[in-house]
Amino acid sequence: MTEYLKRDGLPDLAYIHTQGQNTDLPLVMFLPGFRSDMGGTKAVFLEDRAKQREQAFLRFDYSGHGISGGDFEDGTISQWAQDALSVLDHVSKGQKSVLVGSSMGGWIGLIMALARPDSVTGYVGIAAAPDFTDDMYNNRMNEEQRTLLNEQGHIDVPNEYSDEPYRISKALIDDGQSNRLLSNGIDMNMPVRLVQGMQDADVEWQHSHRIKNAMTGDDVEVLLIKDGDHRLSRPQDLEIIDDSVKAVSGIT
Repeated sequence: MTEYLKRDGLPDLAYIHTQGQNTDLPLVMFLPGFRSDMGGTKAVFLEDRAKQREQAFLRFDYSGHGISGGDFEDGTISQWAQDALSVLDHVSKGQKSVLVGSSMGGWIGLIMALARPDSVTGYVGIAAAPDFTDDMYNNRMNEEQRTLLNEQGHIDVPNEYSDEPYRISKALIDDGQSNRLLSNGIDMNMPVRLVQGMQDADVEWQHSHRIKNAMTGDDVEVLLIKDGDHRLSRPQDLEIIDDSVKAVSGIT
């Protein structure tokens, strides 16, 4: 059942929390990607698998996404990370948790793990894209787009997953700079699994190794899927992701 976290002066956040009967297992929280929502294939599949092993599961929509309140164009990495932390804190109340982040959600998950080192005990990145705003600005925008972005504060770019273009704000790009992780090092002492497709057109597969190399922990594994794309939503992809969730949850 969908519930809403209401916050004074901030958009309401929609979430679905499945209670887990096996209290020895950490809560699994799924973090969607850029312009994605909690109704996606991976989120629903992982929720179903968690139910089968009686493990608590949480999925939600960032502000401006899915059925949460707010406008997408107003969002930034900092805001969406705070959205995620607000929902996690509200639901978990300090319970141990593992974070599963897809694409942008992988970046959000890393920020959260660093912010909650005592309660977050594992992390799975699915085509994780920390610092993607740097790549977007420096490599995917042309000079004309960068000039327009800086002059009017936003640009509209094509969206290969929809007929509707999406709007990129200068605030999003600027805020991304203040949340960069790869150049600063990622101090996470927990099991980490990075699942990455080698045919990913949005996040190059080498990015997963950059994340691993930036991490200080000892238990960090990169799982490359040779024919996998960015979505990683085929049955065989989903099995690998669920196996990774089990691994960071301490399930052998």
